[in-house]
Amino acid sequence: MMNKIYLHLIVFLCTIPMAMAQVTFKASVSKNQLGLNERLRIEFSIDKQGADDFTPPNFNNFKVLAGPSQSTSFSSVNGRTSYKLTYTYIIQPTVKGTFTIPSASITYDGQTIKTNTIRVTVTNAIAIPKDPDDPRYLASENIHLVTEVSNRNPYVGESISIVYKLYVNTNKVNLQKTREIASPSFNGFWKQNIEVKSWVVKNGEYKGEPHRYVIVKKVVLIPNKAGKLAIDPLEMEITAGVPMGRRDFFGNMLMNDVDFTATTGKSTINVKDIPYQNRPSNFDGAVGDFQFGVTASKTSLNANESARIKVEVSGEGNLKLVTLPKFEAPQGLEIYEPEHDEKITTTLGGLRGKIFDQYAVVPQFRGKYKLPEVSFSYFNPKEEKFHTITSPPIILNALEGKIPTEENNVSTATNKQDVIGNENDIRYIETKTKFRPKTAKEDFYGSNLFYLLLILPLLSIPIGMFIGKKKQQRDSDVVGNKQRKADRLARKYLSAAKKQLGKKEAFYIALEKAMHNYLKAKLRVETSDISQEKIADILTKKQVNQDTVESLIKVLDNCDYARYTPSTDVEMQQEYENAKNVITKIDKQL
Repeated sequence: MMNKIYLHLIVFLCTIPMAMAQVTFKASVSKNQLGLNERLRIEFSIDKQGADDFTPPNFNNFKVLAGPSQSTSFSSVNGRTSYKLTYTYIIQPTVKGTFTIPSASITYDGQTIKTNTIRVTVTNAIAIPKDPDDPRYLASENIHLVTEVSNRNPYVGESISIVYKLYVNTNKVNLQKTREIASPSFNGFWKQNIEVKSWVVKNGEYKGEPHRYVIVKKVVLIPNKAGKLAIDPLEMEITAGVPMGRRDFFGNMLMNDVDFTATTGKSTINVKDIPYQNRPSNFDGAVGDFQFGVTASKTSLNANESARIKVEVSGEGNLKLVTLPKFEAPQGLEIYEPEHDEKITTTLGGLRGKIFDQYAVVPQFRGKYKLPEVSFSYFNPKEEKFHTITSPPIILNALEGKIPTEENNVSTATNKQDVIGNENDIRYIETKTKFRPKTAKEDFYGSNLFYLLLILPLLSIPIGMFIGKKKQQRDSDVVGNKQRKADRLARKYLSAAKKQLGKKEAFYIALEKAMHNYLKAKLRVETSDISQEKIADILTKKQVNQDTVESLIKVLDNCDYARYTPSTDVEMQQEYENAKNVITKIDKQL
């Protein structure tokens, strides 16, 4: 009995590998060599029922266009049955080269089975065979992706535009859907896309035949180097409906939907270098047709008043790449970093608009200041010549302010002097002493200090009476007490500002904050959230006289303005005293 059991076990174990060996799971492709624009069908088939958990391979360097689609076939001939389960993918290569598609896997009877690997070679895109009966050929002959370049021979820095159009012969094919699969690269160019919000269908011609077209993409380019610059193609995957020559029950033409890849092909731009002959020394790469000017917001200034100097270039050209010229301020005129601004629109004609730098200048002394002339050079590609525009000098007249002294103009160079010898520089050692004997220490008892301390308590009585009388008089002085209370309040709020004297920006920030804190405490409103006019209105309603209100507004205005203009320590001290007086007056009147 035991022998039979062992025999059955041995037979069962031997039949397992035989059964597994009969399972076939393989991969196959429609072709092993294809062009970059072609598609590949790959199938994974197993000939036994009961398999599950199918895992496809990683399709590196390929994109999956369709799949997996699953199909099953079953047949029985003369008592012999066959079964086949197939997973199908449609893939397309993304790059050229020779690649190995890894194995797929599936589970059968608890075991994981893998397919064979597939080796595929991808070559350059190939032309679709000219077969009038091939729907793909008919679609490719009636749908075209076109690149239109405004200028293929520009200068460096000259704007050009590229428009990508999709032409369709709607009499022969129908466009179903599109998908961009490869975008062009613009190496060697500055690029600005123009948004195409929607496709607008227009009538046109392609190679003399009527077509309808849409604009797919618009780009403005500015080459930044000379030579032949290549632009990679734009590629789109097109699904088109090609008539089959038959109609359905309702009389509608039956269509055969086909997919193919449309490409613009590479474009070459021959960029010319800007000529060196007659090139101005201050030329900095501006190419186009420009106007240039330097203007001042005002030429007559009052004390502590600033003017704005605008350096502006306007017109049409490579405005985004233009560097504005600088100007040097004369001695005694303080100049701040400029504020840069651009107002540029991008069209197929190029960049158009203006750019400018705006400087704030503040005279430090009374007098006239001459801003020197400023030059700007550019190259006009249409005229093929250089232009230089020079702005006239600007005279600023500071009517008020400190008068410049000789010390402001004298250099701090050290004057060299000869060394003069002096016999008094060397002193001799004294040979005679001047010591005196020390007197005996005087006894405290009976000394002047002893008698002074003895009568001091008697003197304190009338002094205390005098101080008490003065205090009584001071307490009865209501007006004087209000004045002293207001002074203490002003010092309290202005203590932080006083610590910042000598530090311009920190001082005026602290001073303005102190004024708002005082008003907030007195008026019980958030003064930082309301205007100065509103603050003045509240104080007026509380019977604060108009002169005091105007003094307060002036202090607030000075705090805001003085942070951006030069201020001396004397001016800051004066502003501090003004704020202190304003707080004292307001507190007394409230």
